[in-house]
Amino acid sequence: MVKNFISVVSNSALFSPTVYLVPEIVKYDEKRTILHVHIPPSAEVHSYKKVIYDRVDDADVKVTATGAIAQMYIRKQNIFTEKKIYPYAKLSDLRLDLLPKIRLMARNNAPNGTHSWTAMDDEELLKSAGLYGYDIATGEKGLNLAAIMLLGRDDVILNVSPAYVTDALVRKVNVDRYDDREIIKTNLVESYELLLDFARKHLPDKFFLEASVRKSLRNTIAREMVSNTLMHREFTSSYTAKFVIEKNQMYVENASRASKEGYITMDNLEPNPKNPIIASFFRNIGYADQLGSGVRNLFKYTRLYSGKWNIRE
Repeated sequence: MVKNFISVVSNSALFSPTVYLVPEIVKYDEKRTILHVHIPPSAEVHSYKKVIYDRVDDADVKVTATGAIAQMYIRKQNIFTEKKIYPYAKLSDLRLDLLPKIRLMARNNAPNGTHSWTAMDDEELLKSAGLYGYDIATGEKGLNLAAIMLLGRDDVILNVSPAYVTDALVRKVNVDRYDDREIIKTNLVESYELLLDFARKHLPDKFFLEASVRKSLRNTIAREMVSNTLMHREFTSSYTAKFVIEKNQMYVENASRASKEGYITMDNLEPNPKNPIIASFFRNIGYADQLGSGVRNLFKYTRLYSGKWNIRE
């Protein structure tokens, strides 16, 4: 059932645009097993076998009227700015040279070792990933903000989001300014790698065994912090995102749309993607795991790494 489910939601011929969902197998008791699937909010209107459904009370209703479909698009586009379409953006505005690497990463990260992106050309891959949009209300179609932030050339990103930057800082000796600094303004795919390299450069890697296998707590924690701050950011904001390493702590800051205020605990944790298209892309290539698992990993491994943890939204 799990393999069949994953095959359907990742097959663009059946489910469009595709999504990355992984069922969680839960042992209910000695005789019963539950398959739990968390379905996050999506910026897309999805179809199954080219049919669009909407949830009305306890029923799944086919949506065929153009007006009703238009309302669904409008409702979703008002929530996620990553859906904003740039009708004059061209494929040449993207770093298409990154796509062979992305196809390989998606294939290696797929549960069965195969991924639909490997057989698609560049345009098909972008559409399957939700990076090519159509606004049924205005008639605009083309690459969206998610495509530009994920794969855009640096000059194109600067054009659509002039304030976009991630400021990586080390403040261990000179706490008023910094000991080391890297200003990152490139696409999200390469920003992820640059920020992880910055963390590896300045953080100790303590010896740790998990189930007799050595695990890098440093890399695991940095990965979760970096992927979350890149995925769940409001790119229309002028607030500078930061990744800061200090003597006794490290933290990230970014502009976002918080669903609540206060400290996050395992009891009140509720996954809420700010940019579902970008988050899905990251999960497909292995930059992030199942929605919500990143925060759980932070709770688990930061305590083992430093004896402390503090997560606030």
